[in-house]
Amino acid sequence: MTKRSTDRLRKHFVFVLLPEFTLLSFAGALDALRLANRQIGFEAYSWSLIGPGGDTATCSAGSTISLDADLGDLQRDDTVVLCGGTNISKNTSDRLISWIRKEARRGVTLVGLCTAAYVLAKAGFLDDRRATIHWENHDGFLEAFPDVNLTKSIYVIDGKYITTAGGTASVDLMLALIARDHGADVANAVADQQIYSSIRTDRDTQRLSTPTRIGVRHPKLATVIQRMEANIEEPIRPSALAAEVGLSTRQLERLFRRYMNLSPKRYYMELRLSRARNLLMQTDMNVINVALACGFTSPSHFSKCYRAQYGTTPYRERGSRGADREEESDLEV
Repeated sequence: MTKRSTDRLRKHFVFVLLPEFTLLSFAGALDALRLANRQIGFEAYSWSLIGPGGDTATCSAGSTISLDADLGDLQRDDTVVLCGGTNISKNTSDRLISWIRKEARRGVTLVGLCTAAYVLAKAGFLDDRRATIHWENHDGFLEAFPDVNLTKSIYVIDGKYITTAGGTASVDLMLALIARDHGADVANAVADQQIYSSIRTDRDTQRLSTPTRIGVRHPKLATVIQRMEANIEEPIRPSALAAEVGLSTRQLERLFRRYMNLSPKRYYMELRLSRARNLLMQTDMNVINVALACGFTSPSHFSKCYRAQYGTTPYRERGSRGADREEESDLEV
């Protein structure tokens, strides 16, 4: 292979390490590129590490990585990989958004790992596009960006905008890009080097099936739980859920007691409170709207249930803010 032909195959990845980024997503993506170079036989992929400040970046596990540079001008053929993690809303600065918009005008490809889909959506790139984000951030993302076609896929490639679900999904994405550039044999060889026995595609979803996740194989119980998960804002009465799967209310009660050690009503309540906690931690929705989004028509009832489950009020969970303090008395009556 001549130097000219290899030059055409070279690609440069710019990893943007945001504060509290997820180490696994970043490391999995980077190592796939390293191993691809080894399999191909020349440096098909190069990379640089940048981030706000240009000095160091600290991941969510507390480890610090040295950066090559601050946010700066890139080449139009670069692939920008935004590495998100915890507290993504707080860590998405106005400067970062402005920089991304400027670089997008150059024509770069933008990738959001883990929670970094939030950054792309905040910049306005994902409106009317397909995207994905880590399942834990799914509810908050939907509330913040209703114009995005959010999926539960491992990763989504929509033109020059690419998003992944976090964790090892970054490996699956890189293997797909490597296969596209250099063929499936190279991607499979990289997967073998990583002891990665099953390469997932963009048609695979993030979470285990309901029976596998809850450790229960009873089909009617799994169906009821799926219906509960899909109807948080407007909860369905247990009697109606039982009728949908051809059970009596008493039979459904027995199934939940046997397999979940909870009543259907309690299980449903804990699902709703878990969703509420996600929204409180990941969005700027006020507490009353969180309550409504999780099926609580009475703010005081929401506060009482939340305190019983988590030992604190919704306001203290989020951290007191000026606007919240004024509303707290309305909830805690």
